[in-house]
Amino acid sequence: MTRKSVGYFEGTDSRLLTALVLSGHDTIPLSNGVDHHGLYVGHFNTENRTDILIGYPHKITAQPGDELQVQDVFHICRTYQIPLLLEVPEHLQEPIRALLPEAPDLVELLDPADTLNRALELLG
Repeated sequence: MTRKSVGYFEGTDSRLLTALVLSGHDTIPLSNGVDHHGLYVGHFNTENRTDILIGYPHKITAQPGDELQVQDVFHICRTYQIPLLLEVPEHLQEPIRALLPEAPDLVELLDPADTLNRALELLG
């Protein structure tokens, strides 16, 4: 059986990542092109994509001059059918939605307490 992989942006809770590894999944650090944390998400293709992405909104909302913009991340999600779980406390979800225009259905805002369960559901 092939292990599924979780791409995560810098700052993702290590307890969440440990729980995912203990559940039989691989975790892969991802870069937004500015922080150089791991594999640059803009270079995803059919060979190196992950099964889901996890991170915080500030990791995908770039400055105007940055190489990777939020719409580029959304394009990657749509192209490769990769769910993106953005960890946002419930009381901040509506203001964040306003910063994420035209987010595809693959993008979910989750309270951090709910991320592990949702990730495990998606990884099946």
